[in-house]
Amino acid sequence: MKRKRFYKKATVDKAEIGFAAKLDDRQIMTPARHPLILPTRALAEAVAEEWNNQPKEIDLASMPITGYANAAVDLVPDRYDDFVAGIRQFAESDVTCYRADSPQALVDREIELWEPLLEWAEKRFDIHFHRVVGIIHKKQPEVTLQRIGAAVTDFNHFEIVALTQLATISGSLVIPLAILADEITPEKAFDAAHIDEIWQAEQWGQDEVAANALKRRRRDFLAAARFFSLVNTN
Repeated sequence: MKRKRFYKKATVDKAEIGFAAKLDDRQIMTPARHPLILPTRALAEAVAEEWNNQPKEIDLASMPITGYANAAVDLVPDRYDDFVAGIRQFAESDVTCYRADSPQALVDREIELWEPLLEWAEKRFDIHFHRVVGIIHKKQPEVTLQRIGAAVTDFNHFEIVALTQLATISGSLVIPLAILADEITPEKAFDAAHIDEIWQAEQWGQDEVAANALKRRRRDFLAAARFFSLVNTN
């Protein structure tokens, strides 16, 4: 639901702890009516930029950075453990472990994109992932789940929101961790996670609804990666 723009300019001010995003010198409030205080100036300025970019009507769907910030303030504090568990569960059925059986061109593309990521994770965490041909679930070794799951610890509330989005959209825990380690760019990571859809579109074309859905997922994925980076940019 859109509403009319009611402010002239969004700005950023230093707060007692962190940075406050404001509309005409009035504190921006989250949907739960908490002050929107951001941990870094860079993130606060990105939030302000989204508000300044709104035309005559405010479209919250066009403001992913603000949406992620709201979630970090409103949702994560009381459900931190649930968010962490939700991220970890993607290792149990990581998209990079489930391969097509045909055609060979798609099989080769998956190997080309996914094997370097899995090999990086296996070396980094001293683990092993089972590769599966088809979609029948195969449980990963318990030590694998424990060790890679342990990597999702000690992240702050804002980082957890970004990781949740990256894991959910990619269907993977390996891919977000590889992004954070600079093993792959967010753009290439999104394409790797969606190689099946991209390949099908290349072969048979893509209808407008599917194309728009993929475009929205890409926007949200790249925004989540940027959000994580901004949380760690002073």
